[in-house]
Amino acid sequence: MSEIRSGQIAIVGRPNVGKSTLLNRLIGEKLSIVSRRAQTTRHRILGILSRPDAQYVFIDTPGFQTRYGNALNRAMNRGVRQALAEVDVVLFVVEAGRYDDRDRVVRQLIPNECPVIIVVNKIDQLPDKMQLLPYLARLAGEGEFTAIVPVSAMRGSQMEVLLGETRKHLPNTDLLYGEDEITDRSERFLAAEYIREKLFRLIGDELPYAAAVEIEKFVVDGALRRISAAILVEREGHKSIIIGSGGEIIKRIASEARQDMQRMFDGQVFLEVFVKVKSGWADDERMLKTLGYD
Repeated sequence: MSEIRSGQIAIVGRPNVGKSTLLNRLIGEKLSIVSRRAQTTRHRILGILSRPDAQYVFIDTPGFQTRYGNALNRAMNRGVRQALAEVDVVLFVVEAGRYDDRDRVVRQLIPNECPVIIVVNKIDQLPDKMQLLPYLARLAGEGEFTAIVPVSAMRGSQMEVLLGETRKHLPNTDLLYGEDEITDRSERFLAAEYIREKLFRLIGDELPYAAAVEIEKFVVDGALRRISAAILVEREGHKSIIIGSGGEIIKRIASEARQDMQRMFDGQVFLEVFVKVKSGWADDERMLKTLGYD
């Protein structure tokens, strides 16, 4: 029997508990975009960590949405359910000091036979550290968990403890991916995600949730990548918000996204970003498939 353990691990939780930050910290690369806005992650994103004794295949999922029912949110919720049906272990992420009905809805989605490690994130943000132990005791009464691991994904604390607990539940099998692979997502996909992250970070609450990025051109010319991307919005008024006075905001979005791309792709990037008004895209099943939603 192989001494190496290898398996798939779903990272699930309600919106804005830090799932994407956790994935990036575990992998050591910026694969999943993050912002202060809930529901920043919209796609399942696979991140691979290879160690001499184990290969961890993490699946970052969108926060399970219970409030809105358009086609976009239905597609994201399908992604969460599909991920849970395919994995060996679940990392159920909650926010330190909080556990409510939104978390319980996510817990009910997890198959009973699947090992569940509850990851208590943002412990560094607890105003009173004395609250942690009684909170962990309350969590233990919320269900059958194989382990409860308090962490700070932002600071990187307790990551090795979490990996050790996760490894216990991975099958003894050969590697699922090559040792040098860190994701199954294409550069084209990552480019769109980096732009979307800057969009949410730089504009914040001024921009409605219904904004997306479509890569219209992605050409590799040696070490140079030429990329043309459209930001899709619902209304003409949203377009002017993104462009900003004198084009200042969209220039900054493109500049900061290009820097992320060059670090990840290890080469120069020529990036053109513009805005398109496409009313109703978030409730258009055909358009969502074009944008990569299952």
